[in-house]
Order: sequence, then C-alpha cells, then structure tokens
Amino acid sequence: MKMWMVCARWMLTVIVFIAVLFVGYILLRPAHTPSISAPTSVAELDRLKIGGVEQYILIRGDDAANPVLLFLHGGPGMPMMYLAYRFQRPLEKHFIVVQWDRRGAGKSYDPNIPTNSMSVSQEISDARELVNYLRVRFHQQRIYLVGHSYGTYLGMLLVQRYPQLFSAYVAIAQLACSHSENAAYQEAWIRRNALAAHDAEALAQLDGKKPLDTEHWLFKYGGELRGATSFVPLLLMGLSAPEYTFSDGMNVPKGVRFTHKNMRYDVIKGGPNAPLMDAVPAVGVPVYFFTGKYDETDPQECTQQYFQRLRAPQKRLVWFTHSAHFPFLEEPDKFVNEVNSIRTDRRFP
Repeated sequence: MKMWMVCARWMLTVIVFIAVLFVGYILLRPAHTPSISAPTSVAELDRLKIGGVEQYILIRGDDAANPVLLFLHGGPGMPMMYLAYRFQRPLEKHFIVVQWDRRGAGKSYDPNIPTNSMSVSQEISDARELVNYLRVRFHQQRIYLVGHSYGTYLGMLLVQRYPQLFSAYVAIAQLACSHSENAAYQEAWIRRNALAAHDAEALAQLDGKKPLDTEHWLFKYGGELRGATSFVPLLLMGLSAPEYTFSDGMNVPKGVRFTHKNMRYDVIKGGPNAPLMDAVPAVGVPVYFFTGKYDETDPQECTQQYFQRLRAPQKRLVWFTHSAHFPFLEEPDKFVNEVNSIRTDRRFP
C-alpha cells in the first residue's frame, strides 16, 4: 500500500475519532454553570417551584452585594438562558444577573405542565413571586428588570402594576402595536425589499398566491438577526451553552410550540390584538428602550411611537445602529455599556 494512502486512512481515523468524542461530549455532558473566582461571587443553576411548577433560573455575578438584574425572555417560549454565555459575562461584574426559563420554555419545558396555567396572568404572578424571592435572598428593596421582545409585554405590565419592586426597566425591542398592526408594518417592509430584489417568491406570497412565511422573509432581509438567514445560528449557540444539555437544546423548539399553542392573553382586553401602548400609557419607574435600527420583528416604528407617548419619571431611547431584533448579540459591547450606565444615569432624552 502506498504511503499516501496509509497517511490518508490514519488521518481519516483520527478525524472520525475526534468527531465521535465531540458528539459524545455534546450528547452526554451535564448541565452546569462555570464558577466565578471572586470571593463574594455567586454562580448557580437552580430549579425552583414557582407558581406550583418547577422552573429553572441561572444566577451569576462577581459580587453578591451588587444589584439584581432579571431578564424576561421573548417568544413567548423562546429562552435567553442558552444565549447568556455569549454576552452577559461583562454584566456580571456590576450586577447579579438572573436568567429565567419561564414555565414551558427551554429547561423549564415539560409537556405535563397544565395547559390551563399557560396565561399572561400566571406569568405575571410567577414573575412577581420570583422577584420577591430575589429581593429577599439578596437583601434588596428593588431590582432591575430587562425584557426582550415578548418579554417586554410582561415587563411593561409588571412595572405598571408593581413599580415599588423595580429600580428601572430596560426594554429590548419593546412591543407596542397590536398584532395586526405589526403584521401590516412587516408585510409593507418585506414588499419594499422584495420589489428592490425582484424576489418573485416573496411577492407571490404577499399577493396571496402562496402562504406567507413572514419569519422567513424577516430573516432573509435582515429584519430579525443581521448576518443570519434563520434561527439555526441561535440554536447552534445553545448547543455550546454550559447550562444546557443536548436534551435541553432539543426542547427549545418544543417549548416554543407548546407556549404558542396554549398561551392565553387574559390581562389586556382584546388580547394580542390590543395595542400595548394604549393599555399601558404610563409607568412609575425609569424606562430605557433599546431598539435595533433594522428591527422589523417588533417593528421599530411602533417602538418609536410608544416611546413618544409613554409617560415615565425618566425615559431614554437608545439606538443600536448595527442591530435588528437581538442587540445583545449583534452589538454586545454597546449593550453591556448601556446597561451598566443605567445604574448612575439621570439623563432625560
């Protein structure tokens, strides 16, 4: 046998062996969160019973005396915990950062969760219970709240009802318009891009000749995640998250489907087709809107309208000029700097 063939077979064997080890590691590794070396740090991946249902929270920070910062993920069933390792480490120097996979989402997905418990009112109750747990545990009167996408729907309702619990509210891609108004903005935006690109398939869907796959076109034209054309990059990030097992990662889309199918919008009359900006015209805490210039998933036109109308003791609109729907991933340094600045910010727009 020629030497080059021997070498080729040897290299192929090594590659296959490494691939098997890697796949085995991904499939079998347990969930954990890396420790933090600071003497007063906290780094925990916990399972709590909240509202009668077991749900997972991730708590990380360099100093347990720092303010608490709680994230409310979007979806409504799309978790943020599996993306946290990609952007939040610098935040942990200034805050105790808490990621929470709500009932039915991500690590908290369980097909046996009672479907009649999947409601906005129950999520608000769960959130209040968790906030009070964090306040007591870390000896803080108020915490900072961050919402993303659908999480901003919950966030606004929470700070409206319980302003005494929060130091400030950060809204990433704030929901504002009704579901039908969002759809109209999105379709008009897709049409403009499709006409410019002479995209016959998109135009056929918009004209009703084929079913319209809005999310596909939002991704294709950069209105969801700049530089990506599907959710695949987000799911691949999740496979590398130390807090997620392979099984947890596979549960992410299951949780999204489960939540979308069963969620009841029982707080605002009219449900998702009632504009949030009408239902919550004023809040009693400082508010910061973090908005991607290219975001059409939660159309930035609606966010701007809401910002102009919202009454709050302090408010500021922060533009992320290279981002669409995920500024914390698309411009992570700017995101961290802006969140850190809120602790001492007393500026008005």
